[in-house]
Amino acid sequence: MNNLPANSGHSRGRGRGKKPNEELSRGLVPQLGHAPVPQQAEARRPMSNPATQGVTGAAEVGDPRGSVRGRRLITEIVRSRPSGLLTKMGTTGKPITVQTNYFKFLKRPNWSLYQYRVDFSPDVDNTFLRQGLLREHSNILGGYIFDGSVLFCTTKFKDTPNSPYVLDLLTKSRSGENISIKIRSVGIVEAMDPQQLQVLNLILRRAMEGLQLQIVSRNYFDPQAKIVLDSKHRMELWPGYITSIRQHESDFLLCTEIAHKVMRTDTLYQILSKNIRENDDFQGAFKREVIGMIVLTDYNNKTYRVDDVAFESSPMSTFSTKDGEISYVEYYKKRYNIIIRDHKQPLVVSRPSEKNIRGGADQLIMLIPELARATGLTDGMRSDFQLMKAMGEHTRIAPDRRIDRLRAFNQRLQKSESSVNMLKSWNVELDSALVEIRARVLPPQKIVFGGQRRFLCDARADWTYECRKDAMFTNVDIKRWYVITPSRSKHEVQQFVKLCMQASGGMKLRMSEPRYEEISDDRNGTYSQAIDSAAAKDPQIIMIVIKSPNEEKYSCIKKRTCVDRPVPSQVVTLKTIAPRPDRSSGLMSIATKVVIQMNAKLMGAPWMIELPINGLMTVGFDVCHSSKNKNKSYGAFVATMDMKSSTRYFSSVTEHMKGQELSNQILMNMTCALKAYREHHGSLPDRILFFRDGVGDGQLNQVFNIEVKFLKTRLDEIYKSAGREKGCNLAFIVVTKRINTRYFVNKRNPEPGTIVDDVITLPERYDFFLVSQAIKQGTVSPTNYNVLHDSMGLNADKIQILTYKMTHMYYNWSGTCRVPAVCQYAHKLAFLIAESIHRAPSSGLENQLFFL
Repeated sequence: MNNLPANSGHSRGRGRGKKPNEELSRGLVPQLGHAPVPQQAEARRPMSNPATQGVTGAAEVGDPRGSVRGRRLITEIVRSRPSGLLTKMGTTGKPITVQTNYFKFLKRPNWSLYQYRVDFSPDVDNTFLRQGLLREHSNILGGYIFDGSVLFCTTKFKDTPNSPYVLDLLTKSRSGENISIKIRSVGIVEAMDPQQLQVLNLILRRAMEGLQLQIVSRNYFDPQAKIVLDSKHRMELWPGYITSIRQHESDFLLCTEIAHKVMRTDTLYQILSKNIRENDDFQGAFKREVIGMIVLTDYNNKTYRVDDVAFESSPMSTFSTKDGEISYVEYYKKRYNIIIRDHKQPLVVSRPSEKNIRGGADQLIMLIPELARATGLTDGMRSDFQLMKAMGEHTRIAPDRRIDRLRAFNQRLQKSESSVNMLKSWNVELDSALVEIRARVLPPQKIVFGGQRRFLCDARADWTYECRKDAMFTNVDIKRWYVITPSRSKHEVQQFVKLCMQASGGMKLRMSEPRYEEISDDRNGTYSQAIDSAAAKDPQIIMIVIKSPNEEKYSCIKKRTCVDRPVPSQVVTLKTIAPRPDRSSGLMSIATKVVIQMNAKLMGAPWMIELPINGLMTVGFDVCHSSKNKNKSYGAFVATMDMKSSTRYFSSVTEHMKGQELSNQILMNMTCALKAYREHHGSLPDRILFFRDGVGDGQLNQVFNIEVKFLKTRLDEIYKSAGREKGCNLAFIVVTKRINTRYFVNKRNPEPGTIVDDVITLPERYDFFLVSQAIKQGTVSPTNYNVLHDSMGLNADKIQILTYKMTHMYYNWSGTCRVPAVCQYAHKLAFLIAESIHRAPSSGLENQLFFL
């Protein structure tokens, strides 16, 4: 395998490099000519609130509706809206008006463009250099847009006889090297062509260059407005914008979201120097710190993942080119006019991804530590409370501030002379007002506790207080349970257990005194032996106490209790439960939450909601990547057994490799769930409501055309063989959390239950937005629901209400969450397996929420 410097374009990380012939939307870095154109835990951590997940700074994505898991080609529109659907708009709820983070296009362009592919020989990997070299020939090209690989031009060039190229231009690099620019015709973009949206996105991005913003990977940021967060960590926060234009229900709309980029000023070389000063084994320490890190190389604006460090190599090492051997020092001086100062520093290795290898690029990419800037947050930074608090103050933007910044962005576009001229030259005009639309607030839901006591959930979407004073909906008395604790901490643990028993009494759950299994040390093997000893005595549940959060120890405990000796377990940390004078009331809150979790793990139900439908199975499916093997993932499946008559669940986990279709695995899980349902109820469910999470926009076509059709066909066969001639009544809904859409009510966050199902939805989909959670900081993020299939016989209104109801049933948080509870359970299970266990759990636990 040959080694190459970081110039081959095969970068990895969020800002992947691209080959010159990749699709336009892969790298939207525009260059326009000047000619006008005719027209979301256990007590080892405090219980997390899934409602607040994703409410800080926006993720960096190109599609305002899409996921960070992948950028979707605008031309690959998945038309999943049923042909017979009369309306996807509901009617229930209080009508309100919301403002959105969208701007409308007042003028839509009416032009045709010619599309060309541009190749450079020898290759130039830097997009800006490619744009600059092509700009020298703007007098020939006329009005054009160039993203670094694809050229859209108002001029039609004549075909060259005996050559695939319509133009063959010659220019010189800064070093005097002759570079050939070959332009080949690809096609025509007509006025109503969907690819016109890509062109509009390029025009907008070119207009944004007039705002003096800097592109980092794919999005634009403002270095002039940078915020220095911490001098010790050498870290800055750059504010910026994520923009995307798309055809919505009746108009072209521009979605604009506020983003933030963590920029570290230290290079890998500075990190290396620090390790040399502070560690005897500096090589091992440096490797531990940088392997897995994503780094940015400023000279080509690309990101790479660090996979290894080659201490035996240096910038004086050589590699082969078509002109012979050349050292890295000479290469960077010749190619980028960069002088490498330390000729003895090691090289950092970035391995090609599987995608690169399939494309024929199997060379290792060698990076110079001096030229590679660290990105992202280290574990040390994340554990720095003051640093994270300071960052949150800038990234958790309240709705009123967010609206002000969105309007300021629009005003900058409208007032910048170069931006205005750019938009006018292409006959594009943007509205200055945020799009306002009609929305609805669904009626509040009633939470049902023991004795049929009901609580009407208000705008707080939180019933923690009611949990403490009311009996749980169904209780499982805890008579046989063990507590494994270090001997020296037994007294503190006993005090916490007393609080748990006191809390359980208020919730009408009978909890007997546990038996204690004391351990002399906190080694992993000691915990394993204690678990084996306790599990042999047939306990209902085991509480395991560890000193402080420790992923390795937690992984060892969960492997033992979920795989080797299957028994429900509750892990708590001394740091969380140890009594302190300043938090006596806080400990009772923690004890209450622990008791709720333990009851749920033993198939009790802390609360219930009013459900109008009998015989309903609700299913959640999510996928998490393995922390050990990035090519391996785990799909988690969680299903209810008709919540109107049973508190049981069914769960299963399957392992799959990257790129593998999940149809067979989902069907296998579904078959097992139906078997469990039939054993419990004596019949199959009347309706199945399937929520599919973990789907990026790029995977939507596969899910719609393969997973849904395959699942529906096989379920119909199962139902017909059971005497149900009409087949299975199934609704299959894709749940997307990582979106850039936001909406506001009077400059405040909307109430839980706020539905938007028009204007900013997509005409080719049966979709809606729902805010189901309440947050105290920042701007709330709605969740997008895309109904790919529906044969349940429910109209849009009932689908929306049922979805909202399901967000009230996550027993790890006494409030609503961002997604239906079964999705959150599936995520919790998949994350546990992918991060800690790395194998399927025992089938003996499949009916219990052991993973809470």
